[in-house]
Amino acid sequence: MRKLISGMKITVDGKFEGPQGYAEWVEAWSDDYGVMPEVDACLLGGGMYPGYEQYWTGIQNEPDKPAWITGNPPTPAELEWARFIAQTPHYVLSRTLTSALWPNTSFIRGLEEIAALKQRSGKDIYLIGGARTTASLIDAGLVDELRLIIYPLIAGEGKGLFATTERCRGLELRKVQQLQCGRVSLIYGID
Repeated sequence: MRKLISGMKITVDGKFEGPQGYAEWVEAWSDDYGVMPEVDACLLGGGMYPGYEQYWTGIQNEPDKPAWITGNPPTPAELEWARFIAQTPHYVLSRTLTSALWPNTSFIRGLEEIAALKQRSGKDIYLIGGARTTASLIDAGLVDELRLIIYPLIAGEGKGLFATTERCRGLELRKVQQLQCGRVSLIYGID
């Protein structure tokens, strides 16, 4: 069975989004989790998908122009990710969205379709988010691995990654890696 791997960038106090509605501490949205060699599909929630599609389409179409979220030109790693996802099927969990600009995008309407997707042959699936989708899929027992990059700051106000999680989940620490600027990468298996 394919694994569903979630990757999130959070603060020490577990925030994935600051009070302004985005993660202002994140300088780039590249594959810092090492999933590219391991996955051949991406899964997103319907709330996150429109902004994701807009952000990466902008980088694909104008790779020298500053990205609208960061205000900085794309990093080489972001350009690499933009090329990768242009060829990668995307699945969007949504009861309301019905169209997407990207040709490799399909819509999933329920958890049973995600379970069926995991049963198909292929590499693993990267759960990009958002946080509400990630929490609900963890609660449903569909997420197999959680990859976190912890930023060394306390956001205080903002949205917590696990604020909507309904029940306690055991995690098995699989890997710890210290990154630049005091960040830490943690990989957990989810019971």
